[in-house]
Amino acid sequence: MLRQPMESGEVTISRVKQTVSYPASFTLIAATNPCPCGYYGSHERYCTCSSKQVTNYQLKVSGPILDRLDFVLSLQSSGLKEKITSESSEDIRKRIAKARKLQRVRYGNDLCNGTVSFQQLERTAGFTAEQLNIIGDVCFERKWSNRTQVKLIRIARTISDLQERPDISMEALEEAIKWKQLPTGLQTIGGEGAVQT
Repeated sequence: MLRQPMESGEVTISRVKQTVSYPASFTLIAATNPCPCGYYGSHERYCTCSSKQVTNYQLKVSGPILDRLDFVLSLQSSGLKEKITSESSEDIRKRIAKARKLQRVRYGNDLCNGTVSFQQLERTAGFTAEQLNIIGDVCFERKWSNRTQVKLIRIARTISDLQERPDISMEALEEAIKWKQLPTGLQTIGGEGAVQT
């Protein structure tokens, strides 16, 4: 049900002799436990699930859905007393506004890296031939799809925009690759052995 709207930004409903399409552009934010008990990979509690239970649980999320997520991350629980230093929401908002402005200037309209056509992105992204070769090699080694390859390019361009860089830095490319790697628990699923913007 989710695959078509995630890919095309519209949902199609077919009834008897009529088919109607509606716009359905959305941001999908999803969460799941890594296993039935919820403690697989935890540093605080012991997971009581067998490896087969963990694999079967994770296989409930289909490969095609995972492939359509821009990035997936694994979060560890943190105690209330742990001091976390990070950017304020206001600082993040300002950086995002600057990045969106760069994208409007680049594409000449209200498109952004996540929605612009791949052909236009490829023309304007600022990748070097070496970087494109690296992306191709990484995707080949990890058996990532063409869809994932395009997402890597979009993510790396967005990271560079947040850094206010006109080109794509190697650091941005490496970070994009990290964002596309599945958390350790999910690495056991699918091609390697087995979140939409």
